[in-house]
Amino acid sequence: MNENQSSCDRIDVVLFDSEKRHADLLPLSFTRPIAEFRIGILSIKEKWQWISGCNCHTLPVEYLRLKFPLSPVQEALFVAGWIIPDAGFVDEVIDLSPAQALSIGDELVAYRGTLEDFLALLAGGNVTDNCRPVSTVPDVLTFAFDIFRLNHKGIVADYPLLVEGRETLPLSPSNTLIGEYRLPDGLPSVFIEEGACVEGAIINVKDGPVFIARDAEVMEGACLRGPISLGSHSKINMGAKIYGATTIGPWCKVGGEINNVVMFGYSNKAHDGFLGNAVIGEWCNIGAGTNASNLKNDYSKIRLWNYPRHTFMRTDLQFCGLMMGDHSKIGVNCMLNTATVIGVGVNLHGSGFPRPFIPSFSEGTPAAGFSDVPLKKFYEIAERVMSRRGVALTTADRTIFERVYEVASHFK
Repeated sequence: MNENQSSCDRIDVVLFDSEKRHADLLPLSFTRPIAEFRIGILSIKEKWQWISGCNCHTLPVEYLRLKFPLSPVQEALFVAGWIIPDAGFVDEVIDLSPAQALSIGDELVAYRGTLEDFLALLAGGNVTDNCRPVSTVPDVLTFAFDIFRLNHKGIVADYPLLVEGRETLPLSPSNTLIGEYRLPDGLPSVFIEEGACVEGAIINVKDGPVFIARDAEVMEGACLRGPISLGSHSKINMGAKIYGATTIGPWCKVGGEINNVVMFGYSNKAHDGFLGNAVIGEWCNIGAGTNASNLKNDYSKIRLWNYPRHTFMRTDLQFCGLMMGDHSKIGVNCMLNTATVIGVGVNLHGSGFPRPFIPSFSEGTPAAGFSDVPLKKFYEIAERVMSRRGVALTTADRTIFERVYEVASHFK
């Protein structure tokens, strides 16, 4: 944490979502505030907490507030949750005086004041006489593919926040390290937290560091090429090939070949098969032998489903893989087209390539087609899956899924 901590002791940060940003970041924003997105090692909210020392809260779109309520605040710094904070932007936000605001273009991104005044400002179209443009524009999440696109930068920026002033567990001699043990700034290039186990792996740190969180495990024969972050209680299985920039959140199992993937947490791709340039939500499972294309055969620029436009949008990307919402499952030996978007609560199985957009709460095969997944059936499966990790399906979760189910009906 930096010198901003003393000033933040007197004011909270509230990371807010707009309806537009929420819609453009579906299906991942269906079930969480944007500030809870993981990019790099930390979520956006966690980045704010580490950089500034502030008490941080979220203010998502209305239907998510039952699960993510805003704690009582008086005067606060209201900041766009889709901005990835760096020290310069944090300094500029903290320096705001009461009633002052910051903008990027015509979009309000920070305001200091009361919740009542902030909501009134939003209702009035974000216009304020005390609004000025930010001095240096930070990185921004506009679409879901920005998560993997900015992940290399995110891991490299988060790494010193978590490592500075701490001691790593020693790297076992059973491992092979390619690259220097120390980074140019003197930090270790591989950091292993207490309780983690790394044995018999090949770890290349020439392109970036490798962070292994507490109680995680890297099994023998795994090949890792940084930058990589492995979350707490997660496992990299034997013989896995993990290319950077990849982030595996907590309680995940991964195997096979993975390249530039972000998994938020509680999801598995434990077996052989390829996944690249992808973002996977929570409570997902990808079956053995499943492969997801991230490059078109003709090398043309990729189009990706966009919810508010109800169509496929141009991305100007050459590489883009799977975008997968929470609680979705893919069976064994499935094949996915380049830039496939899968919503929440999907159950995909069978041979053949499905359409590159599968709406939430759909179940079926590419050959036979898809049918609705009733909420009752979905809840039974979700409770069964979550209980394995000691997590309960709450009333707030059910309210969120009811809303997502309603939205999904407009895309079938």
